[in-house]
Amino acid sequence: MYATQALTHLVPLAAEELDKNKVTPGVLGFLVFAALAVGVWALMKSMNRHMGRVNFEEAPDPDAVAAEPACDKGKAASPGK
Repeated sequence: MYATQALTHLVPLAAEELDKNKVTPGVLGFLVFAALAVGVWALMKSMNRHMGRVNFEEAPDPDAVAAEPACDKGKAASPGK
């Protein structure tokens, strides 16, 4: 038997006992919410750990270091800047 067929047989039974004025998510809703909260907490902790390992200082480019003295001469020659 398929799960959808089993659910269609159970829905009329639940409808008889259901109080239409009091509908709550129940224990299953709480467990799902708690699992999501724990997952988000674990992801944020992992992200913080990985961000701590990131080196934000950029290594100097060897080509730019070699070309830097030539650029400084050009800047010194232009009196407008």
